[in-house]
Amino acid sequence: MEDNKLREQDFLVASISQLSISGSSSPPVVARFRSDSLLFGPESDSSDSVQFDLSNCEGLVLSQNSIFNRFQSIEKTGKDKTFFLISIVLFKLGPFQSLCISEASEINKEKSYSRGITIQFRNEEESRAFHCAFEQWKKEVVVQGSSLPNGILSSSRSKFDDKIEASSAKMYFHYYGQLLHQQNMLQDYVRTGTYYAAVLENRVDFIDRVVVDVGAGSGILSLFAAQAGAKHVYAVEASEMADYARKLIAGNPLLSERITVIKGKVEDIELPEKADILISEPMGTLLVNERMLESYIIARDRFLAPNGKMFPTIGRIHMAPFSDEYLYIEIANKALFWQQQNYYGVNLTPLHGTAFQGYFSQPVVDAFDPRLLVAPAISHVIDFTSAKEEELYEIDIPLRFISSVGTRIHGLACWFDVLFNGSTVQRWLTTAPGAPTTHWYQLRCVLSQPIYVMPGQEITGRLHMVAHKAQSYTLYLTLSAKMWGPGAEQGGILQSSSGKLDLKEPYYRMSQPQAYPMSQEQQPSQQLLQTQDLQIQSQDEEGSDLLQQTV
Repeated sequence: MEDNKLREQDFLVASISQLSISGSSSPPVVARFRSDSLLFGPESDSSDSVQFDLSNCEGLVLSQNSIFNRFQSIEKTGKDKTFFLISIVLFKLGPFQSLCISEASEINKEKSYSRGITIQFRNEEESRAFHCAFEQWKKEVVVQGSSLPNGILSSSRSKFDDKIEASSAKMYFHYYGQLLHQQNMLQDYVRTGTYYAAVLENRVDFIDRVVVDVGAGSGILSLFAAQAGAKHVYAVEASEMADYARKLIAGNPLLSERITVIKGKVEDIELPEKADILISEPMGTLLVNERMLESYIIARDRFLAPNGKMFPTIGRIHMAPFSDEYLYIEIANKALFWQQQNYYGVNLTPLHGTAFQGYFSQPVVDAFDPRLLVAPAISHVIDFTSAKEEELYEIDIPLRFISSVGTRIHGLACWFDVLFNGSTVQRWLTTAPGAPTTHWYQLRCVLSQPIYVMPGQEITGRLHMVAHKAQSYTLYLTLSAKMWGPGAEQGGILQSSSGKLDLKEPYYRMSQPQAYPMSQEQQPSQQLLQTQDLQIQSQDEEGSDLLQQTV
């Protein structure tokens, strides 16, 4: 994803003084984080620097008193070899002053050598930024310890790297590192306006609180939190957009002094304090695409204080069967190309079946008319405050509907909404059909073999979603129609249709919803959008009052 070379950073500090009985302070100096050392010295001359050197160490411990994280790796490669354990510790003495101490222990000879300096910062913001940079540097030195000259430190992979392909992550962070894509999301006024309202209407949750913005992007949500009175906001962003976020935030000086941008993944970075509230926009298509919800939950487990809040708090995936003859014919006709028996003298028909199934393996992303739904929607609830990361690796949703009309069912329509459960206002952001369109649109899984139903007929099935390393999901959908009418209790499945779709490879069909004539038998669309509350209440009985459908 990024170059293996450790990022080098420079910080201007007011002064440093070496620990002694009568230490004197230096003029302003630059603190330099390097791959094998931490240096303090003049901006133009590195020869006269105070240096904490790692280049000769056999093991490394880096820690901070407020974090209590200790990294240690000592590996013997020979009986007669002398080993060292280097420890670098950073203590916060006050808002503008810190203490940096190193200790080198020559293990075979049981000797230790210590040195330390006090660091004076010009303001509290620069102190915070330095401590955050130290924590990130610590992580990078440990993770990429093989870059040290003697190559003794053991390498450890990020949890993110273990479950996500490098090529997928590279494309993902490249995409979100571009301003044009950030603009696309910012110009989704339903999305941005709902976040703004949810934050500003719940100032009581933000005033004098520490906030972590997970996947901060342009930094817009961090700026909203600062507007709402946050004590401090840590904007965590792994892509190159972090640099743009710093620039945008710096251009808003009344807010910037309370925002620190940290470039890195929430799985890897360290923070100097716990958060009172997490804010994020982790939703992808079908809520779970891009697998950022997992990072949101990891951030909760790592950084959120007990009884802290999460914005958003709850997510719901809504599902209902639909009938759309136009869409079905459009997809099926794409494969007609492969039915040619004499294409420049070549018979293409051997690939027609594969092409046909391939087109139906693409979920359709567009905005559709809610009158296409043929049964009331059901919902699957994910409570971000209590869900476990592993529960998102595989999601299994049983389906049961009662058809409102007699028609051909072409597949399953899906959308989502999220709740911002503020202390003052509980606000929903919805992507439902018929509601103002968002950049998420809606999603439809189209089956290659439609099924026929009559009014009142029961439709059952299953939506099984399995996460994969390309930051998305494989969808396994089955819909079945049971017998209806007299004697139905004794009957079994009448017809069934299944499909396998890749959420990573959708068909973006961005035309506006067509006006479809309403069947005389069809129920009003608003009734079909009503969630079957019984299922929701059974999953979260205490919070059922928060989970009323708001579309």
